[in-house]
Amino acid sequence: MLKEFKEFAIRGNVMDMAIGIILGVAFGKIVTSFVKDIIMPPIGLLFGDVDFTDIFINLSDTAYETLAAANEAGAATIKIGVFVNTVIDFVIVAFVIFLVIRQMNKLKKAPPPADPTTKDCPQCLSSIPIKATKCAHCTSAV
Repeated sequence: MLKEFKEFAIRGNVMDMAIGIILGVAFGKIVTSFVKDIIMPPIGLLFGDVDFTDIFINLSDTAYETLAAANEAGAATIKIGVFVNTVIDFVIVAFVIFLVIRQMNKLKKAPPPADPTTKDCPQCLSSIPIKATKCAHCTSAV
């Protein structure tokens, strides 16, 4: 069983998948930082100097000024701003993946169709070589 697992783990596609996952996680962190630190501050400024991460619904009886204060107190909250940031993260990652796959599909063009090697006889509809001048089946001129 250990030998089979070793063969499975060393196979190229497993290693490629592991590298892809590691790069995907790193890319996700970059996108999260991009959204949180670059995209959301100007959007928050447009909405009247709002920090989206502090938009939350408090489900407890005590009022809290910020989400951090509510979290520190252990209050139950619905984190709307954090959800909005996560949705924007997802949209950006999905769009980048779409662009990468689209480009890969463009690079993998289908090979041109091969030239035909046979044709059909107009009399008996048998398949004959393209250079034939007489049909081998019905002997008609082609």
